[in-house]
Amino acid sequence: MPVIDVHTHMFTTRWLELLKSEGGIYNIQTRPDGQKEIFRGNTPVVLPQPGHFDYDLRIKHMDAAGIDISIVSLTCPNVYWGNEDVSCRAARESNDNMAQAQATYPDRIRWFTSLPWEYPQRAIEELDRTCRNGASGVMVLANIAGRSLTDPMFAPIWAEIDKRGLPVLVHPTDPPGVDMMDMTKFDLSWSVGFMFDTTLAFTRMIFEGFFDQYPNLKMIASHGGGTLPYLVGRFEKGDEVELAVRRQMKRKPTDYLRHIYYDCITYDPGALRYLISVVGADHVMFGTDWPHWVHDTKGSFANTGALPQAQCEAVRSGNAQRVFGL
Repeated sequence: MPVIDVHTHMFTTRWLELLKSEGGIYNIQTRPDGQKEIFRGNTPVVLPQPGHFDYDLRIKHMDAAGIDISIVSLTCPNVYWGNEDVSCRAARESNDNMAQAQATYPDRIRWFTSLPWEYPQRAIEELDRTCRNGASGVMVLANIAGRSLTDPMFAPIWAEIDKRGLPVLVHPTDPPGVDMMDMTKFDLSWSVGFMFDTTLAFTRMIFEGFFDQYPNLKMIASHGGGTLPYLVGRFEKGDEVELAVRRQMKRKPTDYLRHIYYDCITYDPGALRYLISVVGADHVMFGTDWPHWVHDTKGSFANTGALPQAQCEAVRSGNAQRVFGL
């Protein structure tokens, strides 16, 4: 049974240098422990690690952990900064680096393409180019420079992704208003803000009928779906009392929660079991968040290993094989 990691990240040195020079509100600050961290204004976003830049180190980690295939992606702040030229250059730099890694390690590496979503025609062009170069799916943040993923501006991109039936990993970033919500300290932007960002993005999709409009998408909600599973009852009650004239979705909220895919990164075995009880073991896939400072490779193996054998095999391998056609 191969183990397939669908949530794991890579940067490139040139991408980071471009962010430093053209990142606008994004900047690099030094933590009290001496590490360099990417901030959005004064809000911490991501802490680059050596493994983000080194595929040889990644393969060593995979071998030691027992991971057979990693489907790598660019994490936040992705390429939603700078002008059109900068955003496109950042996407191309990351995507070409990942394509080269797949060519170097054809049995071990697959990748999600990143797109300059703020420029839809350029995004569609990059989607076509990278799919021809071997991309297995699309990576998108849960908000694009503050815009909802259901914004009509992005409809042409979603239509093209839907036509191709691609998996889409939705990864959180700092949500709009994070400064006003006082999430800049204690890494609350990560522990709470990220979960809020994912949850809000998918809740909008559900209630706006997004999944009816784009039925071929295979959407993956990061970090166990944020708080989506926990809110299942509240979603059902909200739909029950909604005015009929305002209702946009065709099915019940729970049906859409069971249509979405999730990773197993919950940091807690009880949370993973609850996720599976709501959405089914056939809609959860293995993830580690390596090499982030907060990655949970050991926890993901331990928590999936505690599941019944059939569920463990589905989460670690079978579901990703089916979704990505591996």
